Amino acid sequence: MEGLIIFLVVAVVVIVVLIIIAALLFGGLRTSLMFTVSTREAVVVERFGKFRRVAHAGLNFKAPFVDSISRPISLRVQQLEVNIESKTKDNVFVTVPVAVQYMIPAENVEAAYYRLSDPEAQIRSYVFDTVRSALSGLELDQAFESKDDIARSVENTLSTRMQEYGFNIINTLVQDISPDQRVRDSMNSINAAQRDRVAAQSLAEADKIKRVTQAEAEAESKRLQGEGVAAQRKAIAMGIAEQYEMLRKVGIEQSAEQLLLMTQYFDTMQDVARNGRSNVLYLPSNPGTVGSMGEEIRNAMLQAQAAQQADADGKSDAAAGHREAAARQRREEEQERADEARRAAARRAEQAKREAQNHRGARQDGSGYPGGNPDQLPPWAHPGSADQG
Repeated sequence: MEGLIIFLVVAVVVIVVLIIIAALLFGGLRTSLMFTVSTREAVVVERFGKFRRVAHAGLNFKAPFVDSISRPISLRVQQLEVNIESKTKDNVFVTVPVAVQYMIPAENVEAAYYRLSDPEAQIRSYVFDTVRSALSGLELDQAFESKDDIARSVENTLSTRMQEYGFNIINTLVQDISPDQRVRDSMNSINAAQRDRVAAQSLAEADKIKRVTQAEAEAESKRLQGEGVAAQRKAIAMGIAEQYEMLRKVGIEQSAEQLLLMTQYFDTMQDVARNGRSNVLYLPSNPGTVGSMGEEIRNAMLQAQAAQQADADGKSDAAAGHREAAARQRREEEQERADEARRAAARRAEQAKREAQNHRGARQDGSGYPGGNPDQLPPWAHPGSADQG
């Protein structure tokens, strides 16, 4: 009988213990005895409202009905978006979105939980103060250029201030500086006008280079053309000299100059008749004019020959100064003779012109020519010789 009583007592005790364990594991008592903390989170445990400890990731225990726990505190990097409206130095209102990335280190959970009641509001206040202070001293264009400087200033200020409260500022990003739409349109118009001006300057510079290049090419062409004309004239002069020497060698020495001049005269008349655009050609009416022209050319040739001879003598003789003076005097005399010959030729040409006008009506019967017979004149002196050439 006593054994049965003992058995019953033990059974009752076991059942009570099992009931208590079940209540602890599956009832509300479990939540007051144990709790779990997720990874990268922390929980503050308080006993009768006083800080007890910080519970980290995993299964944690607490005294039921005595200890209380706080909401989970994230240990991850968090980002806070702050939109700030401020005014620049040139009185332009802009909106500056700032992103603040921060985190709470595991060892600073107590300070971050107890020292600030609203950490995000505190961070916003510091960001507002720093950004507005920076923008107030910058113009709009400078604000765009100093965006990174503003971000660094905000980060330095927040890092110094928030470190005291257990927060680490990881990074601060000034995402954009957005003025009013009308201000943006005005800035775009200014930029477009500046780009148009640069484009116009580039086009003008290109046109200038093109014109300068064309002018240089034209100048070079004219220089080469002048050299070609000079070479042509030199070749003509050398050819005339060779012909003159050839005529002298074959015995035509007295009339060699006149023959060459007449040949050049006829070649010139032929070229004028062939390539000239005019249908009328005025020629001297008497042979004396041609002779005077030949005299002028001969005098010029003699003058040039004398000048060359004087230069050669001046270089080879020690008394170059006296020879140069004598050569200069001879050149002046030759020049005077040449001028006198040209004036005489002009007078004869004018006289021939008057005679041609006075005897124009008498050319039909031949009375206007010297001797009354046009056949006695050389072929080049006939009135129709130009057309025949």
